[in-house]
Amino acid sequence: MAVVEDRKANPSEKSYTTRLLSGGVDKTTAKFSEEAGELVEAAREPGDAGRDHTIHEAADVVYHLLVLLASKDVALSDVETVLEGRFGIGGLEEKASRTQEPPKGDTENKPASDFPS
Repeated sequence: MAVVEDRKANPSEKSYTTRLLSGGVDKTTAKFSEEAGELVEAAREPGDAGRDHTIHEAADVVYHLLVLLASKDVALSDVETVLEGRFGIGGLEEKASRTQEPPKGDTENKPASDFPS
């Protein structure tokens, strides 16, 4: 995250991160969605080749998540705080306790094929 934040503060024409960030939230969310779809596909591949492909695609997803967070001025520590608040609460219990309606465009229950590529 520190490298992504540095690219945001000190843009470089040679930086892919800078290019993504300059595209704003539309660019960063599109790339994240694309990479998430590729991770889902890789996870379905069998054997060691599928495992290796999954690792590489997971790295892409994590990287693009960090860029997306930076594009929204969200620190990784903000996400960690939310996760820490959920510690010790069962996942189903925590989900049931949410009182907010899902945000418009929520993709939680959409199959991977519904994500734009």
